[in-house]
Amino acid sequence: MKWKIRQEQEGDEAVIADVTRIAFEPKAFSDGTEETLPAKLREAGALILSLVAVNGKTVIGHVALSPAKVGDAKWLAVGPVSVLPDHQGKGIGSALVNHAVAVAQAYGRGGVVLEGDPAFYGRLGFVQSDALTHQGKPSRHLQAITFDGDAEGDVEFHPVFSG
Repeated sequence: MKWKIRQEQEGDEAVIADVTRIAFEPKAFSDGTEETLPAKLREAGALILSLVAVNGKTVIGHVALSPAKVGDAKWLAVGPVSVLPDHQGKGIGSALVNHAVAVAQAYGRGGVVLEGDPAFYGRLGFVQSDALTHQGKPSRHLQAITFDGDAEGDVEFHPVFSG
């Protein structure tokens, strides 16, 4: 299978929502709202980067970057990350995340942060630390890659992630 990564284009919005919904549907941790996050970020002017993986003209994966803060430092949040189930386990999610992290580093922010599976994101260089908290609490799912300094402080994701 040949696939490539490109920036979101006009007309991709509905399929990004579908890919996100389908990717998260079978997950026990899903709250069913993930499919709306890219659109909400887009509408709020907070979708810093939206990348899709395409096989031919078919969108098979997506990753978003949005503003975040760690303590007082400006960071970027990675997520949601979605790959259609038939295409999972083939390196597409890893490639999307790695591409997003590379772009994020060029933005001159302190780093990137996300909530996700430590086994998956740990392979991509994300690190969990109890010095990194969300709403005052550490979480083994809260992970970061730092570009400048330490991942230390309370993480503030964009308000669309709160509901």
